[in-house]
Amino acid sequence: MVPAPSDASPSPDSINLDAMSLEQLNQVKQQEEGRLQALTNRYAQLRAAAARLNASQLAVGEVLTEGKEVMVPLTESVYVPGKIRDPTKLLVELGTGFYAEKTSKETQAYLDRKLKIVDANSENITQAVQYTRRNIDNLNVTMQGKLLEIRARQEGVRHRAKVEGEAS
Repeated sequence: MVPAPSDASPSPDSINLDAMSLEQLNQVKQQEEGRLQALTNRYAQLRAAAARLNASQLAVGEVLTEGKEVMVPLTESVYVPGKIRDPTKLLVELGTGFYAEKTSKETQAYLDRKLKIVDANSENITQAVQYTRRNIDNLNVTMQGKLLEIRARQEGVRHRAKVEGEAS
């Protein structure tokens, strides 16, 4: 979105930072910082999902034997003891409220596919975070340049007033 101030040929969706006021630059910077925060939160959510998928893979990979005692979740914090009746059949959550019966091998393949999707999305988010950070850095450089220009003008005005005051 925001190109480097030194870009010679701006792209169609770029913004000319040098033409913006300090207030406008600050507003764009705040928008980019908000975007960065949202991207960072999304990345954390994706990594948490990847951790859950990895934990599921480990659980499925363990030897499931008939009669083995397990804790069955009723809610996130309430469990009841249970026993595995048929270790060849697993119930896999496909989405909110949707389940499918799968074998251990099918479940592993399903979890692998989901993990690849999460990893690809995480990589896309990482690239967007890097791009947004570059935008913020470019905005900071441009804002610092504008502040230096303002200070130089103020010093010039003071110097001119001093010289004119001494000449009178």
